[in-house]
Amino acid sequence: MGFLDAIKRWRLARQGLSSGKKRRIHSENPVVRALEESTWVKLALYAAFAIGSALLVLRNAACTAFATDPFKGMLYGLTISITAVVLFHVSLQGSCRRNSRVLLVFGTLVGHLLMVRLAMGLADVGAISDGFRFFIVPFALAPMLHGVLLGRAVASFSAMFVTLIGCLLVPQADVLSYMILSLVSGMTSVLLAYQVRKRLQLLQAGIYVGAVTLALGLVLGRLDILAVFGPDSVNHLQAFGTGSALAFGTAIVTALLISGLLPLFEGIFHLTTDISWLELSDLNHKLLRRMQLEAPGTFHHSLVVAALAEAAAEKIGANAPMCRVCSYFHDVGKLKKPGYFIENQHEGAENPHDSLTPTMSALVVVAHVKDGVDLAVKNKLNPRIIDVIQEHHGDSLVYFFYRRAQEQKKAEMEKVDRRLENAEDLPTIDEKNFRYPGPRPSSRESGIIALADTIESASRSLRKPTPAKIRTLVDDLVRAKINDGQLDACPLTLRELAIVKESFSSTLRSMLHSRIDYPKEDDRPSATKRVATDATQGGRVIPMPKRA
Repeated sequence: MGFLDAIKRWRLARQGLSSGKKRRIHSENPVVRALEESTWVKLALYAAFAIGSALLVLRNAACTAFATDPFKGMLYGLTISITAVVLFHVSLQGSCRRNSRVLLVFGTLVGHLLMVRLAMGLADVGAISDGFRFFIVPFALAPMLHGVLLGRAVASFSAMFVTLIGCLLVPQADVLSYMILSLVSGMTSVLLAYQVRKRLQLLQAGIYVGAVTLALGLVLGRLDILAVFGPDSVNHLQAFGTGSALAFGTAIVTALLISGLLPLFEGIFHLTTDISWLELSDLNHKLLRRMQLEAPGTFHHSLVVAALAEAAAEKIGANAPMCRVCSYFHDVGKLKKPGYFIENQHEGAENPHDSLTPTMSALVVVAHVKDGVDLAVKNKLNPRIIDVIQEHHGDSLVYFFYRRAQEQKKAEMEKVDRRLENAEDLPTIDEKNFRYPGPRPSSRESGIIALADTIESASRSLRKPTPAKIRTLVDDLVRAKINDGQLDACPLTLRELAIVKESFSSTLRSMLHSRIDYPKEDDRPSATKRVATDATQGGRVIPMPKRA
């Protein structure tokens, strides 16, 4: 097979349709994929978390309410951790299907609990004042990290269970204080770290979490601000200052630590945050620069698709920054043969498809998907971008060339009827040869981009666009995609599709609105009476003052 593939590439290269080189393939290591999808690995991670949490409570039982019966505390810890595992598996498995993400969630929870245990240990040995023990606990660690990387649902889950299990690690007298501080501070970080798009926002979130921790400390009596105005005010003021510094310092250091470690976590667990998507949206990327110079029509098309997809994603709560970046790169494969795509062909220039058969033209057009994957892998683009490049056409039909092939065959059949041709010499038209290789869109973002790509291309053919024409075009194209089964693997709901269609129509109306016809210099009624169209006044014609 390898020898036959080499011959095929050589023949296409001779015809100018291929570089003759084998394309790069975007595929995950089979061993890694097996580990990611293994049920046994997942069960092992669940068991490790449950047993680890129970042992942590057991080791710390001497300093808590379970000093006389440590195994009772271990049983409580095991019960809560099993509850966490069951709730995670039932409610959050959709967002954390990969085992690496399961490891990220429960590994971070264990790390957070170890930090709680360390803070309690420092207070127990007198390294820090007992009243300040909760001000050095990084309440935002697991919730904020999970909020940035995995979303609000996982972050809320983390805030709840580090609170419940953590209650077993603190002295009995401080359980209520810890529960309130941990839950409220954790949920504050969840709310503030949702859809973070700048690293500065993490620092701001840390400051707010520190303020909430300090305020709760005052309410719960961990600090006494009134004592500052009484006798021995200097010592009390010093204690208040130390507590405030610890509360703010711990929260800010936690936020800065998360900000610094985000690239590491993204690389290890194959995640991409909104921060990274915005960094990837820089149009100075070398592939985008090449596209501006070598395929300007495709580049402009990609910018418009990005605007359509981003606006629609915002409306339904999908990942808008991802839609923007993936739209920039979705047609990067056209760089291999930009002149074969109509948006890059100059008016009056020769169309290279005129000298090709419809089957060969379809082959060139379809190849831009595989060429895009090849360029994306070579330039080490984000895997999510590569997925969109593969999926944005699904396995749809290249209808224009398929129809041309049918018309040519019909003309040839007429010759057969007149006995000018032999029917056996006519090539068969196989629809599979005119379809993209797929796969179909498998995510909401990929589905939105696929629809935006089709609608943007079709909208260029509209003459004198009106809101009704635009709406009809969008409805017809989306319905055609659905009928062709291109959205069967996409999790977009009918309600979301309705919102997406409305967003597309609104964005296209703003892009394709009609312009005012300004009068030419020679069309004025007279040299002494000048008129102009004032666009700011709704296009009304107003008189202009005469020249001096």
